[in-house]
Amino acid sequence: MQSKDADTQATGSILERRLGPIDAAAIIVANVIGGGILFTPPQVAAAVPNAWLFLLTWLVGGLLAFAGAMAYAELAALRPRAGGEYVYLREAYGPLAGFLTGWTSFVAGFSGAIATGAVIFSSYLGRFIPFAGNTDPLVSLILIPGVFCVSVSPQVIVSIALVIGMAWIHIRGVGPGRLVGNLLAALKVASFIIFIALGFSFGMGNIEHFTATTPVRPVNWFVALIPVMFTYSGWNAAAYVAEEIRDPGRNVPRALAFGTGLVIAIYLTLNALYIYVVPVEQLATVDVSVLDFIADRMLGSAAGNVMAVIALISLSASISAMTFAGPRVYFAMARDNAFLRSASRVHSRYRTPAVAIIAQAVWSSFLIMSAQADTLVTYTGFSIVLFSGIAVVAVFVLRAREPKAERPFLALGHPFLTALYVFVSALIVLNGLINNPGPTGAGILVILAGVPLYFLFRRNRPAVSTD
Repeated sequence: MQSKDADTQATGSILERRLGPIDAAAIIVANVIGGGILFTPPQVAAAVPNAWLFLLTWLVGGLLAFAGAMAYAELAALRPRAGGEYVYLREAYGPLAGFLTGWTSFVAGFSGAIATGAVIFSSYLGRFIPFAGNTDPLVSLILIPGVFCVSVSPQVIVSIALVIGMAWIHIRGVGPGRLVGNLLAALKVASFIIFIALGFSFGMGNIEHFTATTPVRPVNWFVALIPVMFTYSGWNAAAYVAEEIRDPGRNVPRALAFGTGLVIAIYLTLNALYIYVVPVEQLATVDVSVLDFIADRMLGSAAGNVMAVIALISLSASISAMTFAGPRVYFAMARDNAFLRSASRVHSRYRTPAVAIIAQAVWSSFLIMSAQADTLVTYTGFSIVLFSGIAVVAVFVLRAREPKAERPFLALGHPFLTALYVFVSALIVLNGLINNPGPTGAGILVILAGVPLYFLFRRNRPAVSTD
């Protein structure tokens, strides 16, 4: 008979394949549709004040995301392991390259996004439960005088409770995590579909808003494409959990195609609704959540509560998806001596990477208390495009290096669409370096801070076999 301690320890380093294509697609949808669509449309409208070109920008951004998804589908089918681009960069360029993308995912990409989402969730919940939105500090601790402190407020307590609750669900097995994730993703999609349908059916809109023919300079159109690409980010979520997807050679490409396609459809119709309700020139001036703004135009005084409910569902789904996907990266890193060694083990009972899930929840909670999540996400936002572009290049690298390897799926449109995705990603990163050198430079420093940690983790540690 196992002891209680033994039961709570992870055993083995292989995850179980229990997810189907719909489960993986739900993770994509929940991960992609988040806060971006609430705030980026006005930026796009400001750069492209032409209704049809505005919608074309969202379509092109979606097609580029789809091209990236198809490249990832080939990589995931070739290397059906947990970890996503961590695995692809490690295989194509070496372990340090893989570590840096995994390190960035941990310190900001997933943990920071979870922390930010949890705080926004509490803020919306405060509309119904005032305690949840109360930001008055109960306890404050100065760690570095004048520079850094942590504080605990009712909002912080609720936010951390959400993070811990999601972690607990996903620790207790793929089954409960899948059930909650699929339910929240379905509710999220249903909420947006109902909102769009009501808007076109009963909203105070005008079809003439689509007749605007304001000329747009090509450079402005490209500038508009940048926030669009960021808003589509997260389409690669299914690749992180490839080790747990049944028949990954077939189902990962299906999940990536269906999930990304569904997001494109929702984003296009949602942005079409925005233009239907207000002219594109007015949309460009919105400085609050555009979804709240449009709902107020459609529903009047009842809009606030309706949108708060939709936001709570949407944020819960996103946090659940990131709680599921992110730890698979750190789990894969740990198997390669690049993270906490205990994170490479699978829970003996629940068959989940429990330590990796806990590590992410702890860091997310610290970011909530320190109020540093927004800063880290801002600094490292460009890295999403950077690392995904480098990962897509791995299609070329691995085809050249392993020409005879069995590939259950080949990227659609390769090499043209693959190269196009890489080219646009490079331009976006270059734009960040030129036009936002401060935040981008800070983000590069955050990434490079992982270099000494890489050597620290790998020193004198035997690798954990994945066989």
